[in-house]
Amino acid sequence: MIRSFNNTNPIIDKTAYIDEQSTVIGNVKIGKDSAIWPQVVVRGDINSIIIGDRTNIQDGSILHVTHASDFCPSGYSLSIGNDVTVGHSAVIHACTIKDTVLIGMGSIILDGAIINSNCMLAAGALVGPGKELESGFLYVGSPAKKLRELSEREMDFLLYSSKGYVDLKNQYMSLEP
Repeated sequence: MIRSFNNTNPIIDKTAYIDEQSTVIGNVKIGKDSAIWPQVVVRGDINSIIIGDRTNIQDGSILHVTHASDFCPSGYSLSIGNDVTVGHSAVIHACTIKDTVLIGMGSIILDGAIINSNCMLAAGALVGPGKELESGFLYVGSPAKKLRELSEREMDFLLYSSKGYVDLKNQYMSLEP
């Protein structure tokens, strides 16, 4: 379901796939060849959400933002870069995820956190408010801690994953009437 909020409509590239069982609301921009899978909620009601190109948000994930207030004058928007894979049931809240990142299933990323490019976040990891993850590493645990540097093969997998989901969303789009 794609809905407007406060007279703001989501802007979705014509090559993006939005599953009919997902919900995209308000101030949301979704880039080329990206995919929003079943039961995902992308709620841009109190701040903006930008999802880049070739990024996929897998089943049951929740994406939201923080409003401007005395506690946080500008609030926090949500920005997800290009070639990002967000695993099933992740909670991505008011943070920045740069390009070529894998977010493991069930991970939680909180307000003001920054996940730099070429990172992997293990399943179930928790990235606390304002934490910044250095590029090129695997992070695990709750709270997330740097475990080790990514191998060349793992770095290659980040783009492989992104491409695989572009291919899959194209299959789904070819089945639509």
